[in-house]
Amino acid sequence: MTPTGLTGKTLFITGASRGIGLAIALRAARDGANIAIAAKTAEPHPKLPGTVYTAAAEVEAAGGKALPLVVDIQDENQVTAAVARTVDTFGGIDILINNASAISLTPTLQTPMKRYDLMHRINTRGTFVCSQAVLPHLLRSENPHILNISPPLNMEARWFAPHVAYTMAKYGMSMCVLGMAEEFRHQGVGVNALWPRTAIATAAVQNLLGGDETIRRCRTPEIMADAAHAILTRSSRDCTGNFFIDEDVLRATGVTDFTRYAVDPTADLLPDFFV
Repeated sequence: MTPTGLTGKTLFITGASRGIGLAIALRAARDGANIAIAAKTAEPHPKLPGTVYTAAAEVEAAGGKALPLVVDIQDENQVTAAVARTVDTFGGIDILINNASAISLTPTLQTPMKRYDLMHRINTRGTFVCSQAVLPHLLRSENPHILNISPPLNMEARWFAPHVAYTMAKYGMSMCVLGMAEEFRHQGVGVNALWPRTAIATAAVQNLLGGDETIRRCRTPEIMADAAHAILTRSSRDCTGNFFIDEDVLRATGVTDFTRYAVDPTADLLPDFFV
């Protein structure tokens, strides 16, 4: 870990208005980082917390500099414009967090093509579009990283059968890691994936996986934020092509007590998908 952490670094984080993306932003902000908050939510949503503007206020309060960007990563022109504004504002980009994701845990016959297309446009295509737009700037950074919030690639049928459309879309993000890590290895860009050992208390889990009782069995997004920080402060030339699990990353840094990340330390933790 570098002595100054992420001080002065510029992060472009998709889906950073809430959940894991916001937690990563706030952890970096405590170091004094610059955060481009790229998300669709400009106005409050009736069922989802946070907007790009409330997230920006939290980042500033935590000690960082924030740039709220209303951007739909399905539109490459909006992504290109958002990246250009980030570079104009902060002078460059050092880190890309591909966090934005759509989820539908439906079997084949119950997956409308509209939902299938949405997951693939945001998860796989959105990750590729954002990476393509940011990479020219990362190549000018001293310690450039791309971190995708996506699972280890495991071709066991059990991860596909219940929700093949979603698995394909998330694995597409992980395939970007596999390919780009090798493509840009000799240019010094670290490209990695990070995934949680347990379910994380986010709006998606709250709304899709069982409400408050499920949330009790989750860890907070801060565990992902701390693990991301540990990865992003490593040398990008020595840390690439990995499919990290949050708990393993933190154990490697000496963390042994994970109860502080539990929503309810007395509840049995719920294992996440793909682990």
